Amino acid sequence: MSHVFNNADERVRFLKFATVGAIGTVVDFGVYNILNLLFGLAPVFSQAISFALAVINNFWWNRHWTYPESRGKAVHHQMAQFGLINVVGLLIRTPTIAGLENPIEDLAVRFGVGAEAANVVGHNLALALAIGIVMLWNYFANRYWTYNDIDER
Repeated sequence: MSHVFNNADERVRFLKFATVGAIGTVVDFGVYNILNLLFGLAPVFSQAISFALAVINNFWWNRHWTYPESRGKAVHHQMAQFGLINVVGLLIRTPTIAGLENPIEDLAVRFGVGAEAANVVGHNLALALAIGIVMLWNYFANRYWTYNDIDER
């Protein structure tokens, strides 16, 4: 795994993957907060929908920008692999968020943050931590399965 970062091309791919992930994070947070705060949808449902939209966004950008050499694979096959990896990511992410939201909210209240603001802080900080964990899973799983047809130079 460490040899990935010893290769200049792989470091560039990782940075592109991380950039795509950052864009996906904006999509994720934006949709999550619109659904949760504006429409009152429960956080668990808001994050599942925002996650799905971010995955579609990330697949498109990774296929066309991060790994353009990999477009020889059929798009439906590659999307299925990418999607499966992200479903595993969702299985990591959902209990992570559920387990962190309340303790973060309680901590925010202890630091003097009002209850409503602490609720928003708890939701968003839990989401941010889960995204960081899942990003590492996604990068390595996708690099060695979805985009395994690209040679490490």
